[in-house]
Amino acid sequence: MDTMPHDEILLAVPLLVDKEQHRLGCKLRDVESNYSFTSSGSTSTFKTVFHGLNALSGVGILSIPYALSSGGWLSLILLFVISTAAFYTGLLIQRCMDLDSNIRTYPDIGERAFGNKGRILVSVLMYTELYLVSTGFLILEGDNLQNLFPNMGIEVAGFEIGGRQSSVIIVALIILPTVWLDDMSILSYISASGVIASAIVLISIFWTGAFDGVGFKEKGTLVNWHGIPTAVSLYAFCYCAHPVFPTLYTSMKNKHQFSNVMILCFILCSFSYASMAVMGYLMFGPSVQSQITLNLPTEKLSARLTIYTTLVSPITKYALMIIPIVIATKSWLPMNGKKRPFSLFIGTALVISNVIVALSLPFFGDLMSLVGAFLSMTASIILPSLCYMKISGTYQRFGFEMVVLWTVVLLGVAVVILGTYTSLLEITRHF
Repeated sequence: MDTMPHDEILLAVPLLVDKEQHRLGCKLRDVESNYSFTSSGSTSTFKTVFHGLNALSGVGILSIPYALSSGGWLSLILLFVISTAAFYTGLLIQRCMDLDSNIRTYPDIGERAFGNKGRILVSVLMYTELYLVSTGFLILEGDNLQNLFPNMGIEVAGFEIGGRQSSVIIVALIILPTVWLDDMSILSYISASGVIASAIVLISIFWTGAFDGVGFKEKGTLVNWHGIPTAVSLYAFCYCAHPVFPTLYTSMKNKHQFSNVMILCFILCSFSYASMAVMGYLMFGPSVQSQITLNLPTEKLSARLTIYTTLVSPITKYALMIIPIVIATKSWLPMNGKKRPFSLFIGTALVISNVIVALSLPFFGDLMSLVGAFLSMTASIILPSLCYMKISGTYQRFGFEMVVLWTVVLLGVAVVILGTYTSLLEITRHF
């Protein structure tokens, strides 16, 4: 990819550092360009809507009632504030790509705005988010399996492993072969079931509340100021699909329809998240857990359908989260290190490290709150705004647009600081 000159950056730091950053940027560029399955300009608007919904629909829907419980009813306003800001920054990504036809991926935007430093920053944020979300998948699987089979446990060499820990290990062993696959196309199709899975979960939760004796009787609290940072962080986690948007835009046949696609996707997903939040809070009130599936009566068919759907989706998506990290890691190895055995070793090592982290940080809500506050807000709100200001030159012109952009950036920074601090505080309290 041809990039714009950035001599002012090159003159600001030592030559040796520039060479290392350039080398790192080139490696990341090769990795990210190779890990692209989407053909250019061939996807219909309808399919792009489906892919957009799938990108925005995820495990965040399970923790959204807990987010509302943390912040109270008025915090629901913040869900729509975050949604609006995320929609706006999604359009900023489109504008960045329109300003430079060489931009095809999210790291390309970072490089176009801030040189190799920008590409490295964006790439590190992306891979860190992928790693932590995949860790969250293992935590989610372990919690829900233990909920279904509370007496499950295994004994190895005289050591007894508890139900939740053994569930995480068993799921990791099931998932491990998918990380070894060379052809990811099959999992790509299966993992595209995120929209269907979210719909099934939403309908099943409604059925459980309306017809299985749980009811919608809880009143909740109007506002809980101490829980606002947690609520906003979890809301932000629900809208962390921005790294996918450049691929969606590039793949579209009718690119002028992208803004309409974004409008439809964000409206439908926001309605889905808000509906789940309200239903879950009315059903379980302040006792709702970080995954609403853990509150469900497992003897009911609708509850089991929800839990089984929740279990299947992360298993199909896990490998798609880990493989980009495997490829990026392989790019640092010498040629002999890029052979098949080393690839298997790297994938296995990443899964093992995921298991260790999942067993060390067994609190899904706290981990997703940390991801939402620090990584999602940075990648989905702050960086798109800063990159657009730099690429378009808006930062040099004072006007309404610059005021809006800085307002969005300051909102993101506030959430990053307060949300990250609160999440880390909650995580340390569990130890």
